[in-house]
Amino acid sequence: MTWSWEYLPDEQYVAGDAPPAFVAEVEKTADELVRAASARWLDGTLYRGENPKSGTAYVPGGMFEYLTVIRHEQIYIVRITCF
Repeated sequence: MTWSWEYLPDEQYVAGDAPPAFVAEVEKTADELVRAASARWLDGTLYRGENPKSGTAYVPGGMFEYLTVIRHEQIYIVRITCF
């Protein structure tokens, strides 16, 4: 497996009618979170500890909440908020 991110449950539910420029910032930051997680947990499939608590990332125009599931090697974006 390789680290990636996705919307949970899906993009339409999470992003809805958010402006495309804002969604692009969310996705750019999600890419950065994936790079950081893949550097920290080189093989997440072998990890047996607890997952980190949910996180909040601030981007221009708002913020988003995400979950990191290490054994899935996945970042899940669960909510976005535009200011």
